[in-house]
Amino acid sequence: MTKRIVIESHIPFVGNQLDGIAEVVRLAPEEITREAVADADALIVRTRTRCDASLLEGSRVGLVATATIGTDHIDKEYCRSHSIEVVSAPGCNAPAVAQYVWASVLNLQPQIEWLTIGIVGMGHVGTIVADWARRLGVRVLPCDPPREREESRSDFWKELPAVPEPFTDLTTIASEADIITFHTPHTKEGLDPTHHLADEKFFNALERRPIVINAARGPIVATEAILRAIEAKKISEAVIDCWEGEPRISEPLLTSAAIATPHIAGYSIEGKQRATAATLRAALRYFGAPAERIASITAPPAYHSDIRITPEAILASYNPLADTATLRDDFTPARFEQLRNTYPLRHELL
Repeated sequence: MTKRIVIESHIPFVGNQLDGIAEVVRLAPEEITREAVADADALIVRTRTRCDASLLEGSRVGLVATATIGTDHIDKEYCRSHSIEVVSAPGCNAPAVAQYVWASVLNLQPQIEWLTIGIVGMGHVGTIVADWARRLGVRVLPCDPPREREESRSDFWKELPAVPEPFTDLTTIASEADIITFHTPHTKEGLDPTHHLADEKFFNALERRPIVINAARGPIVATEAILRAIEAKKISEAVIDCWEGEPRISEPLLTSAAIATPHIAGYSIEGKQRATAATLRAALRYFGAPAERIASITAPPAYHSDIRITPEAILASYNPLADTATLRDDFTPARFEQLRNTYPLRHELL
């Protein structure tokens, strides 16, 4: 029986890498339905495809690979109980998100030396944001309760550079930070739920009118709470790339945020190459391809410790104000999706 893989059509750099291994079917997100995947062996998707029982029940899918950092669009418990392997691309777009964060900050606050940044989430993205902060002369307040608790006994954290500063908490960040940026997954349960982590209580505790950035997941920041914080001047500026209810986002927040973009912070050429490569390698392994075929799928490294990080280089590499103007121009939910799906990928700071 011929193996069959469904790949979301907006995922770039697939090429002919699966030729001779499986039949490849490219479908738009709205076309990836239960009927469309019924006879598929594997899926490669993005966050717009919800992979749960409503999609997968009765199919022969044994692999769901997502070309994204996050997996909150995948029902991992369902997949686990049905022996469906789940693979993501951790860290694939981390340098691009760091580029987005610092380009946004520098457009709003050109003089950043001696400021303090609170980074909530010290995974792949937060680690690079912090590295750039140190090189730019910005004090770092790292906050990551799971990492702080588990780092010494989890192999996952060993893949990341060590954090030289002591971990802190949201209370300290609210008190001391001039910039606060969120880089956590979206979770509602467990020891450290992040749903509405930035809520009314959080914004009311802010002491230094910081720039607040959400380039992680929309529901981490409560929309009504940040709107009230902007109106009450609890924060100096809001930078929003990830929104509650995408693509039907809050138009008042679209108007009020200093920088507002359609969930494209991580949309770099190199990030997409890493993400696609990770999913293609997973598919080749799943289909039993030879080791040399798997090893032939390469992508740029995510960490560049030798690149020169300066305000001038960052500002020259990306201008988020242009993307803000484009999103605000004749906004509709359909336009949000169109801009995201057709975004002209930029180069990272290399």
